[in-house]
Formats: sequence, C-alpha cells, structure tokens
Amino acid sequence: MDAATATATPARAFIGVSEVWVPEGDRLVHAAGDYGAHTAFEEASVRTSFGKGEGLPGKAWAEGRPVVLKGFDGSYFQRTEAAKEAGLTSAVALPVFDGETLKAVLVVLCGDDETTTGAIEVWAERDGLLMLDDGYYGAAKHFEWVSKHTHFPKGQGLPGGVWAAQTPMLMRDLGSGYRFIRSESAGAAGLTTGLGLPIPVPGDQNYVATLLSARGTPIARRFEIWDAREARVGRDGGAVLVDGLCEREGALWNEENPKRAQDWQGPIGKVLGTGLPLVIGGAQIAAGYSSMVALPIHRDGEIAHIVAWYL
Repeated sequence: MDAATATATPARAFIGVSEVWVPEGDRLVHAAGDYGAHTAFEEASVRTSFGKGEGLPGKAWAEGRPVVLKGFDGSYFQRTEAAKEAGLTSAVALPVFDGETLKAVLVVLCGDDETTTGAIEVWAERDGLLMLDDGYYGAAKHFEWVSKHTHFPKGQGLPGGVWAAQTPMLMRDLGSGYRFIRSESAGAAGLTTGLGLPIPVPGDQNYVATLLSARGTPIARRFEIWDAREARVGRDGGAVLVDGLCEREGALWNEENPKRAQDWQGPIGKVLGTGLPLVIGGAQIAAGYSSMVALPIHRDGEIAHIVAWYL
C-alpha cells in the first residue's frame, strides 16, 4: 500500500482517543495516548491519576474485568467536562493482567452521532455460555439489539471461537460470512471486519472483547495478530505475524514468508520487551497511518499474543 492510498482516512474514525494507564504505587498514571486533535482532553488526562476503584481505569483495576461506560454524565468518569468538550461520550477499559498482577489498562473513547458505526463488545461467561456483558455500537442500534439477544456456546461465532481457542482471531466479511452468527444484521449495519481477543483476568471468569469495524467509520484500516509463544517462535524470543489484513491489500503474510518481530525492535518489539500496551501516532509508525494500538495478552507469566490495529 502506498502512502497516498493509505492516508485516504475517513473524516471520522470510530475510536477518537486511545490511552494507556500503568500502576505506579497505589495509583494508575498516564503512560501513553493518541488524542488526535483533542489537545485539551489530552492535557486534562496527563495531569490525572486514578486510585483503585477511581474513574474508569481504576474501576477496571478494582473489579478485575473489562468495563464499558456508555455515558459520562452522572457516572464515575472523572474527566467528564473535558470529554464533553472533545465530543467524547463513551469509553471501554481493557485491563491487561499477568496472572494476578495488573500490568496496564487500555482505554478507548468514542463519540456518538447518527452516522458513526462500529462495535466494541465485552462478552462474559455465564452458565456455560458467553453472554453480552456490555458494548458500545454507535449508530448500529439494531445490531446492538440483536447482540443483546445472542449468546455463544464455546467454539461458535467470533466470541465463542476466541473462548474455545483462548487466542485472538480475525474474521472477514462479517455481512456475508457464515461463521459470523449475526451476519445479516452486521451487513445491514455496514460492519466488515471483526477482531476478537481473550481478556485474561484473575480468577476463573472468562471474558472476550470484540472490535467490529465498519468501512465508513472504521476502528482500524489494518489489523495484525502476533504469536509470541515459545512453541511457535523457538528460544530466540520475538513473535511471528500469524494473521492480519489491510482493508486494501488483504492478508499481510503467508506460510512461506512469515513476518517476525524481535524484542525491543520496532513497535511490536517494544511491547514484547515491556509487556505493556503501546499507543503511538504520527511519525513513530509506518508511513500512511495516523495511529497504532498494540495490546499484549499474557498467559502463564509470558506474552502469548499481541494484537495491533492501525488507522
């Protein structure tokens, strides 16, 4: 993909802000973020910290689970005025745990209008099924209704597939793919690509997050899944790109020429080295993209996978 093609970004992305909060003593402090033009909200954020249970990041930390907040007014959200001025109305917090230890909290914030369409969902295991815990859908109201009335056995659909495999998964052509259980309503909403990822938390509860992207207001224009497990990579460290797509180029890898990332080399290597999520923008990432989010998934004391998305 050339830079001129890649920079033809839609006027409005589904996610307006992405930020990383890390524990420092008994507080969560700001570690990184991509705020686009929302400079006042950025300034408010870098001055903020959260105790356990405080604000959205603190709630995800205290409750040990991903949290969706679909409205800030009258809620525990602590930057409401700055968010309102930036046109941000909803947020999702995804905690990154390594066993019992919180490594970081990734927070993504979205605005709401009549055209912004997509979905960020959190699915929780209840009575042997995955049920919708909560989600933010923008203008995809019918798809939201369908999702609230859908549940997944292990292995079925995108959430159930992630649950069964305990690995991230990409699903293409949501509106026509028979594997995507909600394909008819997804097609009507304009949803095209789905990324599902397990969210390990302390205890036995299973959570799966799904990011469903629409062409008009995408969550991302490029998705990547990296496998960092020793059985796959060998003893040299690093990670292998095992799945990915660009909205214009399709798959980003093949069996004969898998792409590798080494610890501390490039953005994926930095995530491997630190064990923390990464949010970067501007000149720090590949030409043609304005922002990148990379999220590690820890298993058994090590990074098992990294999922990345680029806008």
